Amino acid sequence: MAKLGKRTQAARAAFEGKANLTVEDALALIKTSASAKFDETIEIAMNLGVDPRHADQMVRGVVTLPNGTGKTVRVAVFARGAKADEAKAAGADIVGAEDLMETIQSGKIEFDRCIATPDMMPLVGRLGKILGPRNLMPNPKVGTVTMDVKTAVEAAKGGEVQFKVEKAGVIHAGVGKVSFDGAALAENVRTFVEAVTRARPSGAKGAYVRKVSLSSTMGPGVSVDLASAAGN
Repeated sequence: MAKLGKRTQAARAAFEGKANLTVEDALALIKTSASAKFDETIEIAMNLGVDPRHADQMVRGVVTLPNGTGKTVRVAVFARGAKADEAKAAGADIVGAEDLMETIQSGKIEFDRCIATPDMMPLVGRLGKILGPRNLMPNPKVGTVTMDVKTAVEAAKGGEVQFKVEKAGVIHAGVGKVSFDGAALAENVRTFVEAVTRARPSGAKGAYVRKVSLSSTMGPGVSVDLASAAGN
């Protein structure tokens, strides 16, 4: 077994025996223990009482965090003509049609969010096997298939976070940076939890949100009191 570094050992010692903290206490502990040379992301993990293999238990959605994510989001837009111009004016990083499809097919994916106008979906559909596993496929349910490309691009750049439950019933997302003010982070965390709670599918039975944990990119995780995470 590899020997743990001094920073990792210190962080684990700080977290030992601590669980079900309030959101504020968990964030304070994480911020104090973060020691990477870069501005680490604050990450949330929510264990849900769902089995996403069943269509009526799939959880996905989108939420705009009030204090942003601190991350620079690269946006690609499939559009033509006036809508392509609109996307560029709104700040999209890559705009195209067949040329963009060919770039993606070649394995070059230099974006974090993909938006498309409805008329482009037959073209984008050919990329399902590439974009789907990366959670980059445009979807009308989360506002990434739309004629209002200006609003979609601005939202993606301004702190909008998409979420989708994984096979094990867990949702992961970044909700800010270690450098953020603690109160701003707490507000982001609760906004995210509220959005996932609202997205409860019809097929979910029993306890829906079973565990909420917070961590930094390089640090250990700590569980959060569910009532505190819900803002109660």
